[in-house]
Amino acid sequence: MCTGRRFALALTTASLLAAGAAAAQEFPAKAVRIVVPFPAGGTTDTIGRALAPPLTRVFGQSVVIENRPGANTVIGSELVLRASADGHTLLFMAPSFTINPFVRSSRFA
Repeated sequence: MCTGRRFALALTTASLLAAGAAAAQEFPAKAVRIVVPFPAGGTTDTIGRALAPPLTRVFGQSVVIENRPGANTVIGSELVLRASADGHTLLFMAPSFTINPFVRSSRFA
């Protein structure tokens, strides 16, 4: 029984050390991509491009704005949804898409 407890303790210690090493990785490790699901030249695109230089200075990595318009923002949103979950791909959405579900009555949905 004592051997089983030692093994469990060793396994727990090893997993904690591995988790600490994973948490110590620097972010971002590569360029950050911000997907704007609207056409170039619009308000959302302009704000996203204005945010890119300050974010580049803060992150120490390139911040790339990528426009993916179409299908009422579904194309760009799905691109971000399918991207690897490493935090290097972000979605820049208009505020109305966040606010509308809370202000619309459910009978009109």
